[in-house]
Amino acid sequence: MKLKRNDNVKVIAGKDKGSTGRVLYIDRDKNRVVVEGVNMITKHQKPSRTNQRGGIIHKEALIHVSNLMYLHHNKPTRIAYKVEVIERDGVKQTLRQRVAVSTGEVID
Repeated sequence: MKLKRNDNVKVIAGKDKGSTGRVLYIDRDKNRVVVEGVNMITKHQKPSRTNQRGGIIHKEALIHVSNLMYLHHNKPTRIAYKVEVIERDGVKQTLRQRVAVSTGEVID
C-alpha cells in the first residue's frame, strides 16, 4: 500500500466523490483506510461505561484504497517508488522513496 497515515487524499469514486481528507487509520489486510470526514455512517450504540448516554453516533467508515488518490500540492497524483542502492563503508543499503508521478518530486 502506497498511502501512509496523515497523508492528504482525494476521493475519486463513490458517494463522497470529490471530497478530501486526511488518512487516520490503515487496514493493510483488507486494503482499506479511514479518511477524516469521508464515508460517514450512523451507528446505534448502547449505553456503556465510556458512553453512558448511548444513542446515535456519526463516525467514519473504511473506504477502499482504489477509490482514493494522493494529493500532492493540492492536485491528485499517483505514487511510485524510487529505489536507490547506496554503498557506505563497503555495505550496500537500499533506499526506497515515494515519488509523485505527476511532478517526479520525492514525497517524504
